[in-house]
Amino acid sequence: MKEFMLLIRNRIDSKKTFSPERDQAFLKACEVYIERLNKNGNLKKAQPMIREGKMVSNAGGVWQEGPFNESEEVIVGYYHILAKDLNDAIAIAKGNPEFEYTATARIEVRPLKTKEETTAYIYPKGG
Repeated sequence: MKEFMLLIRNRIDSKKTFSPERDQAFLKACEVYIERLNKNGNLKKAQPMIREGKMVSNAGGVWQEGPFNESEEVIVGYYHILAKDLNDAIAIAKGNPEFEYTATARIEVRPLKTKEETTAYIYPKGG
């Protein structure tokens, strides 16, 4: 199995029109999705992200801190998963409840590098 990161992207205000009942239904659907991934051995970690923060940059030795949401779309969460290949990871991403509950969701599916080929450095797995 290979490692992939699913970066969940959506509008920063994608849930503002949710009623409390719809919000609870969405959260429950996410819990079911997470449990299914866990049961199938695909899940390494998953977490939503608070929709506020800062973007840090350094251009020419000058540090800048600015808003992280320069556009309407932000990363609202991630799933660190195991999948056979990119197609399998895409199939897993398509099952995410974000698509069922919002029309503006997108998921970036990215393979993770676990080892540097030129130096043989193996990246830490974390805990």
